[in-house]
Amino acid sequence: MSDMTATTTDEADLDRRLEQYRTELTGYCYRMLGSSFEAEDAVQDTMVRAWRGYDRFEGRSSLRSWLYRIANNVCLDHLSAGNRRARPMDLTEPGAAATAVLKERPEPTWLEPVADGRVLPSSADPAQEAVARESVRLAFVAALQHLPPKQRSVLILREVLAWRAGEVAELLETSVASVNSALQRARATLAAARVKDSEPLKPMDEEQQKLLERYVRAFEGYDMKELTALLHEDAVLSMPPYDLWLRGPGEIEAWMLGKGAGCRGSRLLPTVANGTPAFGQYRRSTSGPGHDAWALQVLEMSEGRITGLTSFLDTARLFPAFGLPLHLEAEADQG
Repeated sequence: MSDMTATTTDEADLDRRLEQYRTELTGYCYRMLGSSFEAEDAVQDTMVRAWRGYDRFEGRSSLRSWLYRIANNVCLDHLSAGNRRARPMDLTEPGAAATAVLKERPEPTWLEPVADGRVLPSSADPAQEAVARESVRLAFVAALQHLPPKQRSVLILREVLAWRAGEVAELLETSVASVNSALQRARATLAAARVKDSEPLKPMDEEQQKLLERYVRAFEGYDMKELTALLHEDAVLSMPPYDLWLRGPGEIEAWMLGKGAGCRGSRLLPTVANGTPAFGQYRRSTSGPGHDAWALQVLEMSEGRITGLTSFLDTARLFPAFGLPLHLEAEADQG
């Protein structure tokens, strides 16, 4: 084999070895940063740094640990600027539909949704898969943003990825005692945040599927009596990039029949985001037949009711990331 062929083969092998960790690294960076797009950028930066520094990697740790160390440093560099993603509920008090004012806040304010396939590697262990899905829920990722960066790293590595304290200490270049202390403080902060439970999507769960089918029928038919019957008494509606949020079936119904009435006649396409059910929402096009992308709806559910409905309006970026079209033709609407 010539030197050129050997080099090409070595590079291809390194590419393969690095790429096998891309999904789980993206999941780690997403939990750290709260942004799906920034997470992908961080992982790409990690891969570039790994490529450039591979000749200095002496195998004193596993390749996976080494990549996590690089990814963690990339995230810490980003977080040093003070960026913290949030949901409307973290920033303002609940509004009233009758007096609601839509106030837009710019990037990088908002927590972003993420497609499961980009952050959740396949696992043969159902319990491990359940933990992974739970750890990308919007409410959980939002709560993580309240933690200082080091505590955030420790909690994700220990509680989500099940690393041993010694492994985390080595990655963060600190002591086991420091890791255990950071974990204890992180747990206390999350407990105080009272993160609400939300059921992950269960494709084979008949009761859950019936709830989602009823939701689609009610929303597309704009039957507010039926839709509000599916909501928990404390259900929350929010619409990033606006900081307005509403609580309770009454306020949500008033909004949908008032300032939100433009959603009448919408169509929904199912998808999955953050381990929970989601839909691409399409409103009637104002420029011709068919429907145009309007929002990515992410639902949170508990005990047979919908507890949260977040409509992310950044369709130009989000719909392609979720494999959703930006327009539905009239023929597709009727089918």
